[in-house]
Formats: sequence, structure tokens, C-alpha cells
Amino acid sequence: MTTATAAELASEAVPIEIGGMTIALRTHDPSFRQQIAGRYAGFLGNMRFAHLEFDVDLYEPSEPPPTDNGLKVKFKEGGWQLQRGDFRARWNPNIRRGYIRQANNPYACDSLLRIVHTLILAKQGGFLVHAASAIRGGKAFIFSGVSGAGKTTISRLAPPDTTLLTDEISYVRREGDQYLAFGTPFAGELAKVGENRSAPIGGFFLLEKGLENSIEPVNPAEGIQRLLRNILFFADDPALVELVFQSACDFAGSVPIQRLVFFPDQRVWDLVR
Repeated sequence: MTTATAAELASEAVPIEIGGMTIALRTHDPSFRQQIAGRYAGFLGNMRFAHLEFDVDLYEPSEPPPTDNGLKVKFKEGGWQLQRGDFRARWNPNIRRGYIRQANNPYACDSLLRIVHTLILAKQGGFLVHAASAIRGGKAFIFSGVSGAGKTTISRLAPPDTTLLTDEISYVRREGDQYLAFGTPFAGELAKVGENRSAPIGGFFLLEKGLENSIEPVNPAEGIQRLLRNILFFADDPALVELVFQSACDFAGSVPIQRLVFFPDQRVWDLVR
């Protein structure tokens, strides 16, 4: 990783590198630039390698923004249009430039970055997924589940020789015949960003809490269904939906998906290998 320099931050652009993909946010507001740089510390890239660039126009919200229920993501008139209560954005993938008008809150950038990465990954055979992930022994392991399944718990129980990539949203990218997991700055209950590291994925676990620790096989159809249920995707675009479905099938055919039933103590990590 090549991090942003002070000169780059002073030039009004903050390059944010997630999953090996750098997206630059450009704003005239120096205070907001510093907030963004602080928010994504550890994930600052280099403008020379920026894949996309967004001009950010800020406004002061008069009331708390609504939740994701109002989110709309559509491809229209040659570009992507993104809209939620606290932001509106346009992005032309051909010229790799975009514009966003958003509330003066660096965390509003999280939604933009997640959406853009899901759109890019959909065409590359990868995805974002609600899951914790960590590197151990040179391999990445992903722990997926709905809220309350234990993503934060298993992250908190990780032994010292483990590198936490995230306790909330995992980044999966396909490179040739293998899949890599990358760290993300999107934190869950731990309120701690992941490490900006990556490793080949050694296993994908569906989390369930139980009275003892065990790994159980999962029917391939169930594995794909459970994976799809937790993949993040926001666009109203049938073609991309089909690509995401194919990506899930390809992933399940390459990476073992198993059920990890665990009792909340550190011994569960003895099974992860």
C-alpha cells in the first residue's frame, strides 16, 4: 500500500484504497478532508493509482437523515445514479469521474464507497458480504451470518496470531482461479477498522451459536442461498444481479462453505484451519 502524502491531501483529494481499488474523494473543505483522512486512516492510497474520483459537495443537514430504506441505485443516461436521504451522487464509469452532494458527515462516505465497490466487484466476480474475516497462518477465513449470529463475538475471540480484516463487511475479490479477502474500514460492534491486508481465502463459515464447537457440512444449494442472503448489493439492474448470482455459484464451487456451530470461547479457533 502506498499512502497519500500531505501534498495530496492539500490538493483537495483524499485517495481511499479498499480491496486494492483506490477511490478519490475531492473537496474544497480542508476540515472535511482531514475528517475523511482520519476516518479512513490505514486505508489511504495514492492519487497516481486512483481508479475513480468523486467531487464532493457538502451541505449541513437540518435533521437526522433517514436510513437505507430510501436508497436508490440505477444506471441511467450513461451513468450510475445513487440516491439516499443524506446524499445524491452520479458516476460515469467510462470517464471514471463522479459527483456527490452529501451531508457534512464523513460516515456518509461509507455508503457511497460500499455501493461503488459492489458495482465494480459485480463485474469482476467478487462481492462484499456481511461477514467477519481474519487472516491466520497465511490464509483468510470468513465468518458470515445475520445480525446476532456471532460475527463480533468470533472476532473478539480471535487469538493473538490472527489479523482481523473486519468484524462486519468482508471484501472478496477474484484473481484468476483464486479468491482473496481484503481488510475493510467498515467496522461493526467492535468499533475497530480492519487491517489493510489480504490473503487467499481458506474457508467460508456460516455462523451459528450452540452448546459446543463443531464444523458441519452444508448442502451446496444451501451454501449458495445463505451466501446470497448476506451479499451486499443495492442496484436495480437485472444484468448485474445475474452476475452476482453467478459469482456466488463460482465462489461456492471453489471455496468450501461450511457451518460453524460454536460456543463463545476461544477454543472455537482450534477448528479454523
